[in-house]
Amino acid sequence: MASGAAIISMSPRRKLALTIAMMAATVTQVLDTTIANVALPHMQASLGATQETVAWVLTSYIIAAAIATPLTGWLANRFGRKQLFLTAVIGFTATSAMCGLSTSLEMMVASRALQGVFGAFIIPISQAAMYDINPREKHAQAMAIWGMAVMIAPILGPVVGGWLTDTLSWHWTFFINVPIGIFAAAGTWLLMPSETPSPRRFDYLGFAMLALGLSALQLFLDRGAQKDWLESGEIIVELGLAIAAAWVFIIHSATAKNPLFPIALWRDRNFVIALFLVMVTSGVMFGGSALMPPMLQRLLGYSTIDAGLITAPRGVGMMISMIAAGRLAKYIDGRAMIAGGLIVTALSVKMMTHFSLTMDVETIILAGLVQGLGFGFVVLPLNLLAFVTLEPKLRTEASSLYSLSRSVGGSIMISITTALLARSIQVAHAGLGTHITDETMPYLASPMIQSMGITASSVLQFFDAEINRQALMIAYLNDFQFMYWATLAALPSLLLLRSPKRSAADAAPAMMPE
Repeated sequence: MASGAAIISMSPRRKLALTIAMMAATVTQVLDTTIANVALPHMQASLGATQETVAWVLTSYIIAAAIATPLTGWLANRFGRKQLFLTAVIGFTATSAMCGLSTSLEMMVASRALQGVFGAFIIPISQAAMYDINPREKHAQAMAIWGMAVMIAPILGPVVGGWLTDTLSWHWTFFINVPIGIFAAAGTWLLMPSETPSPRRFDYLGFAMLALGLSALQLFLDRGAQKDWLESGEIIVELGLAIAAAWVFIIHSATAKNPLFPIALWRDRNFVIALFLVMVTSGVMFGGSALMPPMLQRLLGYSTIDAGLITAPRGVGMMISMIAAGRLAKYIDGRAMIAGGLIVTALSVKMMTHFSLTMDVETIILAGLVQGLGFGFVVLPLNLLAFVTLEPKLRTEASSLYSLSRSVGGSIMISITTALLARSIQVAHAGLGTHITDETMPYLASPMIQSMGITASSVLQFFDAEINRQALMIAYLNDFQFMYWATLAALPSLLLLRSPKRSAADAAPAMMPE
């Protein structure tokens, strides 16, 4: 059977075992996008790196995965989905071991880049396979399982990474993948049906332009804050390359006979709107994951593990709502669930704009739980609406593009919030500092203060530290405010989505029998 077509039916027991194997591989791949973050300071000391160079441990993985993801569809057609998935799992497991064994920064960065390449194929293929091994009436439940793995794993990453680093060492943030990877590879080899490859011409120009654009964009986003954005020649060049490559890729894709992504994907309105929505929602999710742990540690004094545990209820809320959404998908319009989910998500971010330096832990947990509930009602119906009008043969390419959009959305939001955070700190510090004057604090020069051996400079240092703390809190609140408006801005696009019933009717002739 051609790669990308519906897989033949299998027994419920075999289907369950294959699902567990694929989800094990998916969880480890997604977990690795965040699990190493908390271990960076330990890697920096162990590998003899600077704070700037050790960041390449994260950047190399993200860039490599972004470049490799668009290749998923072509490689699956060329070699078969099972062969590609099995190779990806084995390669990801081997490179994870290489990361854990790294003794230099160069070895670590190279290993992480290879890990990103192999890992890039796991998510799109697992998503497409979950659609193909389940009949239409089971797609909602299948996507609930898949979505929980993809969306909850990044939230748990800092918790697992912090525990492994503190309990064992940073090496185990990578070694943990090895036994799971061996299990997933064995399960895939024994259970996933083989397919007959259906190779097609490779779009070298399209891939080159997309790879160049994604690499330049990621470097622009990662290094912009360090280099003061457009004040740096390097950042200007990276931005220019990203725009030029994107323009060439768009024109080429619209005119080429065999583009990297089939033109049918871009003609499907539901899929295109879903790409935009997944960029926004993933941006808010990953942006929140990047902001919360540092805020809890820097401002409220929580340890790495405690910060991870406090943010974990967001994953619990998401799990609950995704299970509920899977059950409600048959009865409620998917657009209504997405709208409700976006509104709840916006409400949770609005709650976060009222955070303070004196808040209790229950306030943080409640906001995270509400946010998770909102995300779950967005992720599942959005997945279903994105793929319901697509022919089965397009699922692998569509999954790779969907996965790429999710990653790019997260990168863009993290970059924006990081830049806004730095700018807001400066503005807030300057504004608060204007209130520290001789008129507002005349006692700094009083004889009583001096008789106690306290100098005015030491008092001012204390005030400056407190102003820094207050300015940082204000900066975080500004980031949350931006995320709130970004979430609300995505709501009007729901009007362009077609209703689930109409989509299902249109897509029915294209679906292959189970």
